[in-house]
Formats: sequence, C-alpha cells, structure tokens
Amino acid sequence: MAETETPRIAGCLDRWKKDGADEAVAAVMALADAVRSSKADTMAGLLAEVKAAAEELKCLDSEPYGALSAACDMFVRYMRRGGAVADDQPAQFPALKRRLVSRAIRFGDICRGARGAIATLCQDFLLDGCTVLVHGYSPPVLDALRLAGTSGKRLLVLCTEGRPDGAGLRLAGELAAAGVPATVLLDSAVAYSMAQVDVVLVGADLVTETGGVVGAVGTYQVALVARAMGKPVYVAAESYKFARLYPLGQKDIEQRGGRAVDFGDVPVPAGVDVEAPARDYTQSKYLELLITDLGVLPPAAVGDVLLQLSM
Repeated sequence: MAETETPRIAGCLDRWKKDGADEAVAAVMALADAVRSSKADTMAGLLAEVKAAAEELKCLDSEPYGALSAACDMFVRYMRRGGAVADDQPAQFPALKRRLVSRAIRFGDICRGARGAIATLCQDFLLDGCTVLVHGYSPPVLDALRLAGTSGKRLLVLCTEGRPDGAGLRLAGELAAAGVPATVLLDSAVAYSMAQVDVVLVGADLVTETGGVVGAVGTYQVALVARAMGKPVYVAAESYKFARLYPLGQKDIEQRGGRAVDFGDVPVPAGVDVEAPARDYTQSKYLELLITDLGVLPPAAVGDVLLQLSM
C-alpha cells in the first residue's frame, strides 16, 4: 500500500471505533470499506491491496498479536477463499469484485453480531441459581451474564479481582449496575472458593489453532483449579479471534511492556523486580467447550474452521 494510503485506512479504523465498534471489529469494517473502494482491476491487485491494508492495521494492534491482528488475518483468508479464480480472466473481475464486496460486508456483519450470538448461546450453560466464576474483563461474558439477569435467572457471579489492572473490579461494577449480584474474589482465593462454583466462564484474547486460549493472565491457573475440582470451564470467544498460533508454553506468549503494580501500603523492596505479565496460555485439555458465534464447539474444531478458510 502506498504511504499516502496509510492514513486513510487508519482513519477508517478510527471512525468505526468512534461508532462504538471494538478494535478488532473496527479493523474488519475498515478492511471491508477498503475492498469496496478499491480501484484495482485484477483479482491479484485487489487481494494485494487487502493484504497490505491488513498489515498496516496490524501495526496498530494494542497487543502483540492481539484480537485486531487475528481478525485481520481471518478477513484476508476469507477474501482469498472467495476470490479463487484465474487472474487471466478480466471479463469475470467486475462480477467477482461484487461478490467479494458482498462477502466482506457479510463478514463484517458476522463480527458485529458475534457478541449477541454468543450471549444467547451461553444461556444454556447459565442455569437459574448457579454460581459462576469469571476471570478478566470480557465483553462477551458481560453480555451473557447481563442477558441471564434480564431473563430472570438468579445468578451469583464471583469476579476475580484481576490484578494489577482491576479487570474483575470493573466487570463486577458493571454487573452490579445491571442488577446481577457480583462478588469480588481475591485472585489468590480461586481454589478456596471453587467448591461453591458451578460453572467457570472466561473470555479470550485469542483462540489458538489447537483450541487453547490466550487470555487474561490467571486464566490458566483458574482452569487448572477448575479441572482439579471437576468444574467445567467454558470460553466465550468471537470467531474472528481464531488464530494460527501454536504456543508450546507460557514464554511463547508475547507480552506488552511492563505494567505497574500497586501493592498498597507495602512498597517493593529495593533491588527487587516485579514480573507482571498481561496474558497467559491455557491448553485445550483444560477447556470444556468454546461458545462462539459459529456455535458451541469442542476445542478441536478450531483447526477445522481455520483449515476451511485456507482452502
């Protein structure tokens, strides 16, 4: 993409974010706009423009390969699958471009409607009277719990505090404002409270090809405790977060720069470092099901979805 086009795609991203779309969905909508406004006259040219625009947007991702990057890669695969035709047939290009524009818009609509679809599917797992443990701040999880509350279900939600950024405190506040009873739980008290939990529901930054998830740090230990105590762990995640990643361990997860940690009245002793990772990786074997806008999936199905988009 020419340098003069970079501000255009970045500006389009900002416009969609101002309209209320989250970062990843805004990127998808910006790419859909790029397909619609492309002046390319060949399929190779159009797909090259889309890929270049996606790479520009990925540089703006707030996380090292986060949901925005995964959504951009998913969009490019989706477009390539729809544009599989010989480039030496120019007579077919106008019709094919119209089809790709339609696919781009449809993909954008799927992404924008993902959270609502997930919230609806989650209701089968949020039974009246159950206790739900949540970790981190996840919009799909929040929407699912709100919907359960407005449907008249009586839930008790345990929100881990989510140090150091207080993600759980934020989630608990929004649940309380929606009339859903919420209790903040110390991160270190997950095992202590797991016996009273019926369901663990977490979000994800990314869903790897093996069906594991990259999520808020602490998700892994929550899943370990839940498995040890026989509690199911469900992941509410949008399909545009499916990514071709193969982490082998925690150190394979890229982290953003160091985060400040407030220990209250206890200062950090001189000469002592503080490690505060933002994300960790939970293997698929600790997860019961993925609740996505594509349906309720076993973790192993993620690879099949990504493979279908690559064919």
